[in-house]
Amino acid sequence: MVTPQQMKDNVQKIGFDLVVDEEQNVSEIERRSYRQLCKRVTVSWVFAILVMAISMKWIRVDYANQVMFLLALANLVYCGKPFFSNAWKQLRHGMTNMDTLVAMSTGISFLFSAFNTFFGEQTWGSRVIEWNTYYDASVMIITFVLTGKLMEERAKTSTASAIRSLMGLAPKTARLATGEEVPISTLQKGDIIEVRTGEKVPVDGMVTGGNSPAIDESMITGEPIPALKGNGDSVYAGTIVKQGLLVFKAQQVGKDTMLANIIRMVQEAQGSKAPVQRVVDKIAMVFVPSVLCIAIATFAIWWLAGGESALPRAVLSAVSVLVIACPCALGLATPTALMVGIGKAAQRNILIKDATALENIRNINALVIDKTGTLTIPNMDLTSTSAQTIELEQREQLKPHAREAMKALRQQGIDIYMMSGDNEEAAAYWAEKAGICHFRSKVMPQDKEDMVRKLQAEGKHVAMVGDGINDTQALAAADVSIAMGKGTDIAMDVAQVTLMSTDLRKIGEAISLSKKTVNMIHQNLFWAFIYNVICIPVAAGVPCLFGASWQITPMWASALMAFSSVSVVLNSLRLKLEK
Repeated sequence: MVTPQQMKDNVQKIGFDLVVDEEQNVSEIERRSYRQLCKRVTVSWVFAILVMAISMKWIRVDYANQVMFLLALANLVYCGKPFFSNAWKQLRHGMTNMDTLVAMSTGISFLFSAFNTFFGEQTWGSRVIEWNTYYDASVMIITFVLTGKLMEERAKTSTASAIRSLMGLAPKTARLATGEEVPISTLQKGDIIEVRTGEKVPVDGMVTGGNSPAIDESMITGEPIPALKGNGDSVYAGTIVKQGLLVFKAQQVGKDTMLANIIRMVQEAQGSKAPVQRVVDKIAMVFVPSVLCIAIATFAIWWLAGGESALPRAVLSAVSVLVIACPCALGLATPTALMVGIGKAAQRNILIKDATALENIRNINALVIDKTGTLTIPNMDLTSTSAQTIELEQREQLKPHAREAMKALRQQGIDIYMMSGDNEEAAAYWAEKAGICHFRSKVMPQDKEDMVRKLQAEGKHVAMVGDGINDTQALAAADVSIAMGKGTDIAMDVAQVTLMSTDLRKIGEAISLSKKTVNMIHQNLFWAFIYNVICIPVAAGVPCLFGASWQITPMWASALMAFSSVSVVLNSLRLKLEK
């Protein structure tokens, strides 16, 4: 019913772009856009310094106002072009955003100054009215906003470092069993591939031969000890052959490898919106029109207040309101914190599928956990050096740090319920070993889902942790679903969070990270709102009504607005330093 190109055309009409050609290099597009932004910021600062130097009479030139007019015009045309074009596209669709405020404030201050430059003497001179020019405000607004955008882009680049490092894990070429070196983009399912000691596995596949290969899978499992591989075992793109010769058959290539799926999951999560962001979006929809109304009211009040300087003061007050109310900080408050949080989780081998999951993990107070494969490791998955010999432990072994992880969760006030298809004796034994009080034995998949729903009916926020197909019903029903990275694909598809390590302490880490991220969002929103609540009345000149002799000018308004945006970005980046 609609083609990708038609979708792209419509998206472009409202000021955005859409990549529909998979052959387009998105990274190159981003780099080109970033370089263009850097160039605009640099040029804008040159104009800003020149205009400020002339305006403040640091350097003296003939026809100062005319020179500043040309500099400010060049700045508007080149550096400010994106704001005006985006504001126009938004206006055509009956919408407003931050670009609308930037375009209006810079446009009004420039036009007012241009009018005073060429007609000020004739219009105001005989009435002894101050007719200063404010080209510096027009230029500085654009400069500060562009600088804020540049810092935002740098923050995005910084928080995407986890994705870039993941992308760099896969080699560019592969060696076929025939000895031929080929680009990995040409590999097909069924190709027989050879990987030597020290080389990276290019795609996912199944071992068919070799010489006792040991694979470092820490990038997927978090386990530092290389895993010995035999015929029929799976290997994954990006892992490293530590010793021996690996020969395997390609099974998943290109976008279908586990590494590609991990990268895609992190990218999608960083682009998703948390519930709190949807509230902010609704506020932003009425914020810009409200600011426009306040600016109009400010202009009317100062104009009607009388006095010979009423009109210039009315214009400057209205411009200051438009500038200082730019909702940059409000718009950055949630996305920057989420991007940092999800990126940090990925670095810790915790893959969070969407922002809703990141926000909700902090609320869980009940945890339902599968036993075999999740809490314990079947002995067939153990190396001979780690296998134990008492009767039950011949069949399986408690995962390292499992008891410590369960204790930490209990200390956070989380009730833990172990669900096992094993017999009563085995379930009781492993529950005790793990330090879990509540358990059930001989359960079926439906029983696990029933337990989740029973706890939810009691008013609890429930997380389900599992690794198999038999856990998917409960995973789908839980408020937060957590899958183990060594589990089945279907469990990971259903789950909102995937632990790429067997270390169950990662559950506590995810909860802690969720709390810190949401606290960061709340801090950002608080300061963004307080900033507007305090600064808008001051910019409108309310203190002057009570005898104050000072008022925020458009230039200082732009500086304060930029400072609020920068502070939100820097506050979010603090999360990267959290342990």
